[in-house]
Amino acid sequence: MIDWSEKMEAAKKQSVTNQLLAVKSASGKTFSQLAAETGLTNVYVAQLLRRQAQLKPDTVPKLKEALPALTDELIGDMMSPPWRSYDPNLIQEPTIYRFALESLHFWVA
Repeated sequence: MIDWSEKMEAAKKQSVTNQLLAVKSASGKTFSQLAAETGLTNVYVAQLLRRQAQLKPDTVPKLKEALPALTDELIGDMMSPPWRSYDPNLIQEPTIYRFALESLHFWVA
């Protein structure tokens, strides 16, 4: 059975992430350059623009200065809790499967 609400939510997540990465791309700046301008780390900037971390209110002015094309709607999306999801196909990846198996095995001991 198809859960359309999950599909719609996934589409919105992808759309917002694509818009954020388009703003970054249009600026012509790298994650490291944005990090230097904002005083953040390049990893945190990348996580923000991929919606894997939550933007804090005190960081908004710095990020808007570095990326003036960010809209208030995108900033609002970035300030909401990050999007994390579970992909049931991930456990079938051999390295992840082996790690999960070992974790379960030694967790019991």
